[in-house]
Amino acid sequence: MEIKCNFCNGKCIRNGFQNNGKQRYKCCICQKRQQSCYGYNAYKSDLNQNIIQLTKEGLGIRSIARVLKISATTLLKRIVSIAKSIQQPIISKGKTYEVDEMCTYIRHKRNFIWLVYALEKDSKKVVSFNVGKRTNKTLNRVLETLKLSEAKKIFTDRLKNYRYLIEEKLHTVKRFGTNHIERKNLTLRTHIKRLNRRTICFSKSLVILISVLKMYFWI
Repeated sequence: MEIKCNFCNGKCIRNGFQNNGKQRYKCCICQKRQQSCYGYNAYKSDLNQNIIQLTKEGLGIRSIARVLKISATTLLKRIVSIAKSIQQPIISKGKTYEVDEMCTYIRHKRNFIWLVYALEKDSKKVVSFNVGKRTNKTLNRVLETLKLSEAKKIFTDRLKNYRYLIEEKLHTVKRFGTNHIERKNLTLRTHIKRLNRRTICFSKSLVILISVLKMYFWI
């Protein structure tokens, strides 16, 4: 039986046995060793896709771990690994954007953290986001990305910080100007368990929160 490499899809040949008695194979191209099948669920080829799907459907860390029958520690490591391979999308020039911020917390309810993100008005896609305290520095990281893309217009709410960070000719504050991103806020709180207003599922780590947001926005 011909075995394909899980890493490079090359041809594998037999290479002795594992400690558990199962046949071991070695790739002729990348030289990595592997088994034809694994008993541990974390080695399944479709695990990453399942993690992404369940995360975007609103399940928490322990819920996903129970469904996939893997440990919570393994799941957290895999989420971070998936997020590292996700690239921020290329931003088109001359577009119109909506920018808004939403509040959540990490570890305990007194430790507030703010998610600031930009939504392209036509495609409804998230092009940039940042997580941090509600300061000019956190806001400016998203706004600088839009300025580099030569944004045509930037719609925001009436938070006074925006007036100092966005040029007057680009900045627009008007009724219904941020309808799309306000609706996106509701979708985020519905689809991502850790962002719900009333929930016992919350982020214990800023790294995990950012990783989950990358998966939701850009996959």
